[in-house]
Amino acid sequence: MKIFELFKKDTWIRPFLSKYRKSLFFALVLGFMTFFCGGALMFNSGYLISKSAAHPENILLVYVPIVLTRAFGIGRPLFRYLERLTSHNWVLKLTSELRLKLYKVLEKDAVFFKNKYQTGDILGLLSEDIDHIQNLYLRTVFPTVIAWILYVFIIIALGFFSVWFALIMLLLLFVQVVLFPLMAILVNGARQEKQKMLKNELYTELTDNILGVSDWIFSQRGQEYLDFHKKIEDKLHRVTHKIKTSNHYRNMGVQLMFGVMAIALLLWAGIQFPGNHGGAANWIAAFVLVVFPLIDAFAPLGDAAQETNIYQDSLKRLNELSADADVKKTNKKVGQLEAPFVITIDNLSFHYPADAKRVLNNLSLNINSGQKLAILGRSGSGKTTLAELLRGDLQPSAGSLKLNGIDVQELGESISDYVGVIHQAPYLFNTTISNNLRVGNEDATTASLWKVLERVGLKSLVTSLPEGLETVVDEAGLRFSGGERHRLALARILLKNTPIVILDEPTVSLDPLTEQDLIETFMQQLTGKTIIWITHHLQGLSLMDKVVFIEDGELKIEGSPDKLAASNEHYRRLLAIDHGDYVVE
Repeated sequence: MKIFELFKKDTWIRPFLSKYRKSLFFALVLGFMTFFCGGALMFNSGYLISKSAAHPENILLVYVPIVLTRAFGIGRPLFRYLERLTSHNWVLKLTSELRLKLYKVLEKDAVFFKNKYQTGDILGLLSEDIDHIQNLYLRTVFPTVIAWILYVFIIIALGFFSVWFALIMLLLLFVQVVLFPLMAILVNGARQEKQKMLKNELYTELTDNILGVSDWIFSQRGQEYLDFHKKIEDKLHRVTHKIKTSNHYRNMGVQLMFGVMAIALLLWAGIQFPGNHGGAANWIAAFVLVVFPLIDAFAPLGDAAQETNIYQDSLKRLNELSADADVKKTNKKVGQLEAPFVITIDNLSFHYPADAKRVLNNLSLNINSGQKLAILGRSGSGKTTLAELLRGDLQPSAGSLKLNGIDVQELGESISDYVGVIHQAPYLFNTTISNNLRVGNEDATTASLWKVLERVGLKSLVTSLPEGLETVVDEAGLRFSGGERHRLALARILLKNTPIVILDEPTVSLDPLTEQDLIETFMQQLTGKTIIWITHHLQGLSLMDKVVFIEDGELKIEGSPDKLAASNEHYRRLLAIDHGDYVVE
């Protein structure tokens, strides 16, 4: 089976099997003892009833069965409780460490994974796959191993009484232990895999549309989305119904097989222990009644087997996640880089895993320390992808991108000490202004916070607020205008004091006056730093040292703003379009 092949290469589950092997073994022993006590209780009860009905000459003849019945009657719930306690404790320790491992993988390379996985995929990992690994043990491994231990024990025990009947029971229990689970895998395995696929699709589709719910509402297509969502849910319900129906018929077959075993035991015991009243005949009821508590041990095996398809899918996804993380992980020790900070881009190419088309194609560029560089291009030309590559959030498909001769990938998390980013929509957290500012530098003093607010032109605004720096920012910082949020983002950068700052279209949604004012603030406060300004129009480009234009992932134009305005027809046309002076002939 594929699940065994996955286990051989697994890095998520196997390490914990040896780590917690003692408690795992203890849980299996307790599980066996639970069913052993259940069977022994019915065995003694059957003998005791038959013996008592035969009017024993002395009460001492039934005293031992009475004591054993009481002992096994107490032992069964006691072992059951201890088994549940031990197995669940083992599984909870396992899943807690798995969740911690998953969070660490996602947290370390969150942006990297976002480019390959959608939000719904990550939610599917968090809520579905980890739970499936938990059920792998509670609903498959523990019941299956315990049932096989009981299977071997029962056949050996019957062999002491009758070898030929032990062989008959070997075949009858083989149907329960092997054939019914195999049928469950063949009939419902594919259905359960489809069920999980539909659940994951629902996660992905639902999260995607919740994030864009305003577009559905404004376009007045809300009902269309609900109908689409309902179609997927209906598919899921139909598959679930088929699984339940199949399980119902299989469980009926399991019960019928146990009925056959009970009749077989009755016939065999009647032959093995002949007699009218008392004597050997007392053992007939004892052997027959043992069958009934064993149903609980063997009946769940079909459900346990058919779910292995789900578990192997979860194991595969988790291990693929680790493989993706290993691509990003580096063990190199990189020392502190010293100024001047020079960025070298050499034949850089990039394409996303799901798309063979290159977003960037053989791009070469040098960015000197303290240089103010503007990167122009249409939407989708690769500008933002270049920014993510500069930050080390993506890996180049080919070529290199280095800071002071060191590949940015090798810098790992320390890249944030050298490169800061102000995005189109800076995010403010639902906490105080001071906490939001200290995202840039958690050790910043109150005095330094006021000083940086003065530098970005927000001191008077914050002073006017009821609680000043301790005023709580509402969710996403909606109480602040777009320009104010960008100034707060600039304040974070100034507190962090990174030598390189990427401005990723920060003024795209602002009115012209606010945009020009903000651009001037950026240039004034970031004097001496390397500025990489990604934009799609030409407002404020006269303040830059160099302009490059990227089209279809390739470098098309390069030079100073004045030189390009004087000598490059394409650049002059862009200026005319940006100023609204261009006329189509």
